Amino acid sequence: MRLTDEQREFGAAVDAFCRREAGSRDQRDALTDGGAEAHSDTLYRKLADLGYLGITIPEEFGGAAGDATDMVILLEHLIKNLAPVGGIGPTIITAAAYEKFGTDEQKKAILSGVVAGDSLSISMSEPGAGSDVGALTCKAERTASGWRVNGQKTWCSNAHFASTILLVARTSSDGGKHEGLTMFSVPAGTPGLTISGIDTLGGREVNDLYFTDCELPEDAVVGEVGQGWGQLMAGLNTERLILAAMQLGAAQRAFDDTLTFVTERHQFGRPVGSFQALRHRLADHATEIACTKLLVYDVAAQVSENPAALLPRQASMAKLKATETAKAMAIDGMQMMGGYGYATEFDMERIMRSSIISTVYGGTNEIQRDIIGKTYGL
Repeated sequence: MRLTDEQREFGAAVDAFCRREAGSRDQRDALTDGGAEAHSDTLYRKLADLGYLGITIPEEFGGAAGDATDMVILLEHLIKNLAPVGGIGPTIITAAAYEKFGTDEQKKAILSGVVAGDSLSISMSEPGAGSDVGALTCKAERTASGWRVNGQKTWCSNAHFASTILLVARTSSDGGKHEGLTMFSVPAGTPGLTISGIDTLGGREVNDLYFTDCELPEDAVVGEVGQGWGQLMAGLNTERLILAAMQLGAAQRAFDDTLTFVTERHQFGRPVGSFQALRHRLADHATEIACTKLLVYDVAAQVSENPAALLPRQASMAKLKATETAKAMAIDGMQMMGGYGYATEFDMERIMRSSIISTVYGGTNEIQRDIIGKTYGL
């Protein structure tokens, strides 16, 4: 993995920002209502002021026109520093769909808003359609003036503070289950849309969405009517790489916190990290994190070289490896820290909670393994 001097300086600048604005537990608690919220709009807007939120947005909309590697650097360093900006992943994922498929008017409104600090959300899952997205039933029917949406969506990240939700709904039941899906742009506060939070171990992160005769104009369609499935598939590289980058950062933070603890904690007259059982375990995790970083940045380089290429094997491998590495490091970190790893006074328990769910969202790791297997003809 070879980064340019400018990219290394960018990572260092993100680190410095995080240390200054959210470097202590007290600062992060003040920004997140004691940890109940995963996203601080105050901190997020400061990132926007620095131009960081436009890292992958084209220059014509005020962005920096950076590539996938620049995006990975930003996300890895933000999450490594526990910056409470949970909205950034879904925002970059959703912005990429608007950039690929939106009209000129949609791009101007949405992408410029992202650069300025707006958050976005994408809604696919339903009570009966999770990993099997093609089974979704939330329906959008044509009207004289546009579309009328009825149905329920669930597990929608960040919808409670997003300025716009990108909805995937069924516009036709003809053909196979992956046909007849369409993307719609739904502004926050649209009449007929009710957002209800779902309580989780991670606090307020995900939501149920209820559409009841929700009226959308004709120009709410993003891309082509009935082509939503293909449009979703075109964004999988970006989505899985984003998740991989974030969990790479989480794994590194879990390792760093564990290393600090076992170095400072003494039992039986010596640092607990000097005992072979812990020393070897940390050596294994350090090796796994280094391997994960090489994989994630290699996939980022491939995406940067050819953004239009579909890389199902590589993107799924990156997501699978990074999330499993973060989960293993956090669980072992808690074990090595003992009761302190379980106490909310320390960050390890929160890292563990967020890393465990990372193997579920964005396509479960079982699905990632299935995709990888299929690329080998299995």
